[in-house]
Amino acid sequence: MNADLQKTVVLMPAYNEEANIAGVIESIRDAVPDVDILVIDDCSTDATTTEAERCGAAVLRLCANLGYGGALQAGFLYSQKRGYDITVQIDADGQHDPKCIPQLVAPIARGEADIVIGSRFLGERCYKIPALRRTAMVFFARLASAIAGQKVTDPTSGFQALSKCVVSFLATDNYPGDYPDADVIISLKRARFQLKEVPVVMFQRESGESMHSALSAPYYIAKMVLSIVAVLLRKSPQVDCRR
Repeated sequence: MNADLQKTVVLMPAYNEEANIAGVIESIRDAVPDVDILVIDDCSTDATTTEAERCGAAVLRLCANLGYGGALQAGFLYSQKRGYDITVQIDADGQHDPKCIPQLVAPIARGEADIVIGSRFLGERCYKIPALRRTAMVFFARLASAIAGQKVTDPTSGFQALSKCVVSFLATDNYPGDYPDADVIISLKRARFQLKEVPVVMFQRESGESMHSALSAPYYIAKMVLSIVAVLLRKSPQVDCRR
């Protein structure tokens, strides 16, 4: 096993991704064959679980639809209980390039960071972002940067690597069920975790529907503002992982 990968699991929340998930799993196997893959099927109504199992991935099928954040937190509990050193989260829609996984996990393996975010704005973005969504992303990037005291270019990126300590923190602390973005970054920085961004490649979704649709944008903006306020009103958590 690549020393930088250590004991690593790739978490893939999925909801009705039967058209995309096989290709994503195969791409991960090609890029980083030594990692384990867990698909968290968020109560899909299609053949997502069947396709994932056919490709050899472990599958955690939820009995109720928990949303993206809830599915991720179920994956964090899985990772925590099995003692993985590094946890990578990747979307099941094919937008994230698995070839970038080694550069995500390397800073954690070297002890330089606790959470590493793959930023499309530092790397190659192979698609256009709708104007309203781009505006929201810029706004929350600036807000997260100001509050966290560190420049954050892509707070909505779901392509991340997390240390064992961060996974334990997110598995037990309050975690949003729908859009874990800038609010989680701020919470982690308040807990004194070290954050780093690295450039990654992201592609256009080939099929299916994104959770960040045009219709959901107003809800996302309002919800994220309220969630950030809630994070700031809570007492800053004290974390000692003896990293």
